Amino acid sequence: MSGSAEPSASAADPASPAAPELRYAFAGFATGITLVAALVDGQPVGMLANSFSSISLNPPLAALSFARTSTTWPVLRRAPQWGISVLGAHHRADVARLSRPGAERFDGVSWEATGHGAVFLDRAPTTFRVGVATEVDAGDHVLTLLRVHALSRSADGVPLIFYDSRLHSRSLEQP
Repeated sequence: MSGSAEPSASAADPASPAAPELRYAFAGFATGITLVAALVDGQPVGMLANSFSSISLNPPLAALSFARTSTTWPVLRRAPQWGISVLGAHHRADVARLSRPGAERFDGVSWEATGHGAVFLDRAPTTFRVGVATEVDAGDHVLTLLRVHALSRSADGVPLIFYDSRLHSRSLEQP
């Protein structure tokens, strides 16, 4: 890929960039990594997502987008509430585990469930308990607006960051 600032066009829409170029450009935007998970039929179901975003403070809303090709998404959406765990640097080894096929995804991963069925990673620096507020068609994804029901945050967590298609972590200096 070139570092050129010149836009490129796809065959379908001459004004739009091609998917590989778009993916490459989006990789230049650092994101956190979250696990979105819940109990479904008594078993943890979940997946990693870096599309988590704050939307509104009043009402408290966040968002995630799910690929239409995901096999986890249709199962997860059966749960009335989900846990969203923001991964810390100490969860780096869990990323490979949580990327495995669904049936073995939580093997060797420490987690806990709430009475609401939300599943959280142990020692997650930030967590949100959410429920689906609405879904929006978004091309090859479904944009899901989430109502935040509860949250917690530890001030001393070091985040795990996804940038340039790789994991990164370091202590953040205080201003």
